[in-house]
Amino acid sequence: MAMGAAAAAASTCCIRSRASSHGPGLPRSRVRAQATSWAGGAEALVRSGAVKAVRPKDAAAALGGGEGFRLLDVRPEWERARASVRGSAHVPLFEGDDDMGPVTLLKKWVHFGYIGLWTGQAFTKMNERFVDDVTAAVAADGGKDAKLLVACGEGLRSLIAVRMLYDDGYRNLAWLAGGFSKSADGDFPDVEGESKLQYATIGGVSYIFLQILLLLGVVK
Repeated sequence: MAMGAAAAAASTCCIRSRASSHGPGLPRSRVRAQATSWAGGAEALVRSGAVKAVRPKDAAAALGGGEGFRLLDVRPEWERARASVRGSAHVPLFEGDDDMGPVTLLKKWVHFGYIGLWTGQAFTKMNERFVDDVTAAVAADGGKDAKLLVACGEGLRSLIAVRMLYDDGYRNLAWLAGGFSKSADGDFPDVEGESKLQYATIGGVSYIFLQILLLLGVVK
């Protein structure tokens, strides 16, 4: 049930970003089918055991306990800047959409009104160089033989990234189930940045409310 929900949410995330990168000419039905294929395919890989699901509380053992995985952070730069794990590889799956055309500007305004103001999430498009960028980032770790623990904020974007990497020939993959948002203090001992790792995805007005709750001791 949880995996199915993750696949559906990942599809929605990808639909918005793919539509922004290809403009209005790409039918939404094609975008939805492609996103569903990526997310559903990754779900099947995890269920079959071809890709290992790692809970945040078990990440330290996977990274430094003899299993030899390297953390691959696929969050955009603005999330990683708030908090990241020292020594992790970073290749964003989505990047900011700098197109200033009238259609994209309209989409950005809609996005800001419904999502951006509350969450602080920028309007994005898929990083079309993602697989090539990963290849360059992990070349010293064995290339496609590298053992990679793929992670993002909530486990959705990393689910898509896992499928893309698997399709490109990577076979030693693990997925951080639930993403950094499900981590607790101490799950990743070497964290740097101004925020706790589990809160790094939160932005916008919701980030202000989070700071108030932290000051009041409602959350820790």
